[in-house]
Amino acid sequence: KDNTTMKRRLTCMSLLLMLGFVSALAQAELTFEKTTHDFGTFSEDNPVVTTTFKFKQSGDTPLVIHQAIASCGCTVPEYTKEPIAPGKKGEIKVTYNGAGRFPGKFRKTITIHSNADNELVRLYIKGDMTPKDIDVEKEVEKALQKYPNYFYVVYSGAVMYQLKFTETRDKQTIER
Repeated sequence: KDNTTMKRRLTCMSLLLMLGFVSALAQAELTFEKTTHDFGTFSEDNPVVTTTFKFKQSGDTPLVIHQAIASCGCTVPEYTKEPIAPGKKGEIKVTYNGAGRFPGKFRKTITIHSNADNELVRLYIKGDMTPKDIDVEKEVEKALQKYPNYFYVVYSGAVMYQLKFTETRDKQTIER
């Protein structure tokens, strides 16, 4: 009788261990169609650009995205907070806002944290924001009318330097 009880206990323990082992093998898998998007060249006149990264949940258990963190406040990722069932698809929408930033090339990183086997995935966006079209002469003329003793160095619509000219009988000075 003791031998039979012992066998039953060992059998139950073995089954529990095997179930635990099998469930540990089942994991979510996050597979993106692409991990980099190039916005190409776009104007500072329209500084907000958006792309969507599509993925498939190719694992055995529901996928949960815990976080999507951008490397800069100018980049905002949006993602579903609901679990994604095996075999289903999802997407992460990423918006770059270049307003108030200097034109030029950029590269930003979005780090995805999830319960997937590949629990940390990095997505990348890049592009080249060109300066908006401005009439420099018109901008300088407006500044001189407002402040006649100053001269402005303007780049891409932003005042880069403000220089004050003063003139006396003996000399001319420039202050920055």
